[in-house]
Amino acid sequence: MSNPVIEAFFFGRALAKVLSEKVEDALTNALSELGKFDAEQRENLRQFTEEVKARAKREAASSQTTTVSGNYANSGPPADLQEMLDQLRAEIASLKAELKNYRNQ
Repeated sequence: MSNPVIEAFFFGRALAKVLSEKVEDALTNALSELGKFDAEQRENLRQFTEEVKARAKREAASSQTTTVSGNYANSGPPADLQEMLDQLRAEIASLKAELKNYRNQ
């Protein structure tokens, strides 16, 4: 006994289940891809910040080496420890003054 109403009911039910599974799979895949993309972007940002920090450290070290060697190149090595400390204190005071001027601008 084949009843078209019952067949239509089971067809509709099967259709709804299949569509539901397909939508669930598509949504799961989309969220998975979004998670992968987010993780990749976070890793790229982390690598970028590390590269910037490393470059800044290299440039700061290079700048400090140039500044220190430039300050003592003309005067030669300090005669004693006290003279070297006085020169370093003067340099620190000069840098503090420059920093204060920079902050006030």
